[in-house]
Amino acid sequence: MNSRHQDGSAGDANYGVIGTGYTRYRQPDPHIAEFIRQALGDAATVLNVGAGAGSYEPVDREVTAVEPSASMRAQRPAHLPVAIDGTAENLPFPDQAFDAAMATFTVHQWSNLERGLSEMRRVTRGPVLILSCDPDLLERSWLHAYAPEMITVEARRYPSMAAIVKGLGGNAEVKAVPIPLNCVDGFGEAYYGRPERMLDPGARLANSAWSFVDPSVGERFAAELGRDLADGSWDRRYGELRTQPFFEGSLRLIIARP
Repeated sequence: MNSRHQDGSAGDANYGVIGTGYTRYRQPDPHIAEFIRQALGDAATVLNVGAGAGSYEPVDREVTAVEPSASMRAQRPAHLPVAIDGTAENLPFPDQAFDAAMATFTVHQWSNLERGLSEMRRVTRGPVLILSCDPDLLERSWLHAYAPEMITVEARRYPSMAAIVKGLGGNAEVKAVPIPLNCVDGFGEAYYGRPERMLDPGARLANSAWSFVDPSVGERFAAELGRDLADGSWDRRYGELRTQPFFEGSLRLIIARP
């Protein structure tokens, strides 16, 4: 039995604490969603593992959602199916029960990556999709210059692309997913051209990595970024990002076929 937080969160992050108001900052971005839609192909039944508040769940297919955190399940909008309380490592479904399976921004939370991926492969007839970040590429973001401690924590938590591919049986494609300038899914790199947004403590809280560093890191980050925005230092170094349509950072879609 996996150790779980009071609200049921099964990973290292406690969404009963940090998940409040999550959906204010983390909405499914249409550009990113299109990558997922295409990869799902003609799958009619889809399993969403670590489904959270339902970001990127297709609404034109029969979706079964699994999410351990009660606070995240409670934030799912009414038009999405009610999520089952469960974890990736112990999926309560028979072999090959679904046409496709997906997991977005969640594998870094799992207590046993290999078992979770194996379970997804077991219950899926067709493609298995994992949307995650490549830990080797996180330093591409300007965030690394302001909060290296947070990036270090994030890199340590995210599994490597090789580990995910191996866990899915080896037959997988890793696709770069460029991030649009006005990305509405507020993970850290989503604000690559809108640094002011990162001064909002809620925006930082919607990224679980900030909960693993001392609060003083966030305070220092906000003070230094605020100063550099006020005196123009940030714009002198990174100003071209404000009008750059896409940023190819660490976001990757792994597509594993049987």
